[in-house]
Amino acid sequence: MKIATFNINGIKARIEALPRWLREAEPDVVCLQEIKSVDEGFPRELFEEMGYQVETHGQKSFNGVAILSKYPLSDVTRGLPGDDSDEQARWIEATVEGPHVIRVCGLYLPNGNPAPGPKYEYKLAWMERLEARARALLALEEPTLFLGDYNVIPQAEDAAKPEAWLEDALFLPQSRAAFRRLLNLGLTEAIRTRDPRPGVYTFWDYQANSWERGNGIRIDHVLMTPQAADLLEETGIDKDVRAGDKPSDHVPVWVRLSA
Repeated sequence: MKIATFNINGIKARIEALPRWLREAEPDVVCLQEIKSVDEGFPRELFEEMGYQVETHGQKSFNGVAILSKYPLSDVTRGLPGDDSDEQARWIEATVEGPHVIRVCGLYLPNGNPAPGPKYEYKLAWMERLEARARALLALEEPTLFLGDYNVIPQAEDAAKPEAWLEDALFLPQSRAAFRRLLNLGLTEAIRTRDPRPGVYTFWDYQANSWERGNGIRIDHVLMTPQAADLLEETGIDKDVRAGDKPSDHVPVWVRLSA
């Protein structure tokens, strides 16, 4: 089973690029971030015709997450628990009824800039809620994946120019510490487990020729419970998608689990 995450930075802008990648990569399940569409505006028919069940948690013009699955999805929930007043569409969960029953949590973690300030406080509070949800799902001792755009650069080797990010919310010590607390719960960080090399990135800004200059960062991650990590066979980053026509500034990240 191939499970991927992809921040598409707008479904309207990626209406050709996303189906093209789906046909080439053939993922079984995809968590999307920044669909930037209300639920009724998402072009679900296009993806249903490709064999995917489509579940969205949308928001007009901003944020928005979705799950596409070639296997049946059940127990779909929307919104990260812990704050009923949070109206931002950043979290969607579902159970994938595939060769193994897998719980998939698709997330778009807040950026947090400018920091310090209210947006950074929201980011850190959101990460506390994420930690609480991860604890609850870990307690079930079931295969579970937490995947998406974390907006966190975990370590210096995850940025081509780490010195440029020292005062950015993505790389501040509090952000990195919150990410480490997730790992310390017993979650496995899939990409680094299989590929510890520096220079492995998932995002290149549209500005300052970042792609052409290789000035990337790694902020899209797949975290796995022990039961999911036991099934891990392969990981990958589809870097070449960034060089395609009308690309997102992110690229797909994926894992393959044993049947």
